[in-house]
Amino acid sequence: MKQFIYFLFCLCPVFLIFVSRSHSQDRPDSLKALKSSAPKIYIDCSGCDIDFFKAEITFVNYVRDSKEAQVHILITIQETASGGLEYTLTFIGRQDYSGMSDTLKYFSKQSDTEDNIRKDLVRVLKLGLMRYVAKTPISDRISISCEKEVEKTAVIDKWKSWVFSISANGFFNGEKSRNYVSIWGKLSAKRITPDWKVDLYVNGSYNEDKFKIDEQTIISISKSKSLGGLVIRSITDHWSAGIFGDIFSSTYSNRKFAFEFEPGVEYDLFPYFESTRRQLRFVYWAGPQFSRYNKETIFDKTSELLFRQALSVNLEVKQPWGSVSTRLEGSHYLHDLSKNELELYSELSLRIFKGLSFNMSGQVSLVHNQLSLPKGGASYADILLQRSQLATQYYYWTSIGLSYTFGSIYSNVVNPRFGN
Repeated sequence: MKQFIYFLFCLCPVFLIFVSRSHSQDRPDSLKALKSSAPKIYIDCSGCDIDFFKAEITFVNYVRDSKEAQVHILITIQETASGGLEYTLTFIGRQDYSGMSDTLKYFSKQSDTEDNIRKDLVRVLKLGLMRYVAKTPISDRISISCEKEVEKTAVIDKWKSWVFSISANGFFNGEKSRNYVSIWGKLSAKRITPDWKVDLYVNGSYNEDKFKIDEQTIISISKSKSLGGLVIRSITDHWSAGIFGDIFSSTYSNRKFAFEFEPGVEYDLFPYFESTRRQLRFVYWAGPQFSRYNKETIFDKTSELLFRQALSVNLEVKQPWGSVSTRLEGSHYLHDLSKNELELYSELSLRIFKGLSFNMSGQVSLVHNQLSLPKGGASYADILLQRSQLATQYYYWTSIGLSYTFGSIYSNVVNPRFGN
């Protein structure tokens, strides 16, 4: 009898654990069952810490393909006047949430750390996801709280919207028969308001390569300096006007002293407030250019004053199917229309179908305006080290690629072991 009681005493905990687990698995409102009914989301953002989002927002399902998503979150980024970033979060409902779309914005400051930015983005993501989560059973596990309201006060800006930046960079490397020095610095001042955009700068660079071959030492140096800026005035939701000016010198382009002054006008087919999603801008500018050359040019000039005009068409579109950015620009000198240049630049990222993406970028230029080429040509060292501009009628570059992924559509788990 004692042995039987002892057996029951030992068996009871095992039985209770088994019943508890069975009951937990059979409960329709268990966390696992609730999670399976949670919205499937796809975060479309270049430069975001997606792993951090997954770790902090666990009440949704993350999918790795946008076509599986019930909520496609497109995050676009552009720089603000203060040097921070404007994040536009567009929530696009699909399948069960078709027609449920929303847009939220988050502004970071230039002084914000990456950790501060990603934490604030998590907060905004949670706010945007609530309307979708509210339609699922997992909403029973969601609680919402409000921090103490901050008293409203007027903002006093002692800098009057001006933002200043100083940067400097030095790079040095070498070995027994070679050493390289590169120094670069820049000072800028910006003031950006809804009505005005002012960007002033001064910068300079110095690059030196030194080679020792047998008993001979070969030195190649390139340097440049520039002082300039632009002033843009907003006219309407579609029109802007501005002035660009620059004073500079460059050994690469054979200019001892040069300046250019070009007023311009821009028209955007779409309102400017839609710029994070789509732009189609037409820009025209024209003005004088003066150059005094380091060496006499192939056209027997030591200095000259010319007038130039240019027209460009700029298209930028960011949508759930991908993104495209294209610029077509043509320019010529008024004294001789044959002295011209035509440039086409494009980037394309396209989701073809589930799991397959196509990416392409490239640029091609037809060049007939190299008026500053030195008559004597460039040395072998300058050619090999690209220290001097060379005569050409065109140049191009291109990049193309495909990527295909398949397997599980879910990507909820973050595992940082041994890095990524």
